[in-house]
Order: sequence, then structure tokens, then C-alpha cells
Amino acid sequence: MARHAPALPRPHPSLISNDMRITLLILISQCWLSGLAYGAEQYRVVQIADPYIELHTGAGSGYPVFLVVERGATITLLKRKTDWFKVRTSKEQEGWVNLRQLELTLTPSGEKTHIEAIAIADYRRHRWEMGVSGGDYSGARAISLFGGYRFAEHLSGELTLTQALGDYSSSVSVKAALLAHPFPAWRIAPFFALGTGVARTQPRATLVQSADRTDQFANVGIGAQAYLSRRFVLRVEYNDYLVFSASNDHDANEEIHEWKAGFAIFF
Repeated sequence: MARHAPALPRPHPSLISNDMRITLLILISQCWLSGLAYGAEQYRVVQIADPYIELHTGAGSGYPVFLVVERGATITLLKRKTDWFKVRTSKEQEGWVNLRQLELTLTPSGEKTHIEAIAIADYRRHRWEMGVSGGDYSGARAISLFGGYRFAEHLSGELTLTQALGDYSSSVSVKAALLAHPFPAWRIAPFFALGTGVARTQPRATLVQSADRTDQFANVGIGAQAYLSRRFVLRVEYNDYLVFSASNDHDANEEIHEWKAGFAIFF
């Protein structure tokens, strides 16, 4: 009779109860609604005090100058890439200006414009994030690559690719999740996650016969991100997975716990 390769170690009872799962779902739904109500970003408007400033076609001195804006005109700061700022003129023309020239502009009240260094303020305004993490996936060694996009101040989406290597089997999974950020202004900020995905499991034992499996799963998670410096973020998280069995037997569903930590960069 053919024997089947053992699955990953059976986990202990869930650390996240059904009531907590429902609470996380409600929290993420509220963050989503607040994201829909999140108004247009408030951009800074400054006035040119120097005889003129030069607008480049890209974020760098190697890009050509295509427009000169003279003293007295106003420009709107749209976004930043290191020491270069994308701006819009009153005639809806957009280009890139160096930090040195923006420091010579004035605020609407007539004061000298203060431009913050790349710091935690940039982290609070960032949109894209990507990183790597590693940890324990129900007793197996796991490494993950992830990338995310922040839709609004309190809500982001994330895509994660994870490989887990156990004693008897290995798996590769892809997960999509929504993350709620209840305190986005904190330097060390918690987040809550709700996601779904698929996992492909392959047996590693050579003396037994077992077929590869592809299973769908759902997960809830909790974690925290800590801003370090420049564009680096430390991240730790815990995830609770419910892997659905292909049969109609709900008792065959498997629960898996994951702990991991890693680093991310934002831009």
C-alpha cells in the first residue's frame, strides 16, 4: 500500500479566535471606507523669489531644461525623488526642479520655504513598498518577498511570494492581502492584514509516494513596522492561515501559523 508523505507539523490551537477574525474584517472594511472618503492630497504652493527657476523634463541635472518660470509666479509641489521635486505651474505645465532652487522660493505668507530632509515625513507619505522577510512557517524555514501599494492613509494592498522548506515537504505560496494601518503617523506603527491565496506543496521524502497538492487558503495577520532611517523599515508580523481541503470534509482543513521579520524599502 502506498504511503503518503507527512504534512508539516500540526499546529497548536489558533492564537487568533473567530471573534478576532471578524473584528479584523470590520477594521479593514472601515479603513477601506475611510480610504474612499480620503480627499485629494494637499499639495504645497510656493512663490518664486529668485529671478527664475528652471524646469527639467526629468528628476536629474542630465535631463534638458524645457521651461523657465520667472519671479512672482507660483508653482505647486507634487512629489519628490531625493533632491528633485515634480512641480506644476499655474498654466498646468509639469516639470522637475532641484532642491537648491526650491529653497529660494517663498510660502504664501512670504516666509522662506523650508524643505524637509528625506526622513519620517517621506515615510508617512510613501506609496510603494517592497522587501524581504524570513521566519518560521509551522516548523518549516520560510523566506518571503513582498511588494505593496498604499491606496490611502489607512489602507494598503500587498502581494507576497513565500517559499517554505520543511523536513518532509516544501511549498510555494502566493498571497494577496489588504492591510489596515490605524496609526499611520506613528514611527512604530501596528497593522492588521486580511488575505487569500494559493499554496503548492511538494513532498520531499524519497521513500514514500505522495502527490503534489495545490490548496487555497485564507489568512488574518497582525504586525508592526518601524521606520529606521532614510528609506528603510523594519517589519515583524504573525499570520494565521486556514488551508482549505479539496474535499467537503471541514475537519480536513489545516491551520498553519507563521512568524517572520524582515526589512523593506519605500518610495
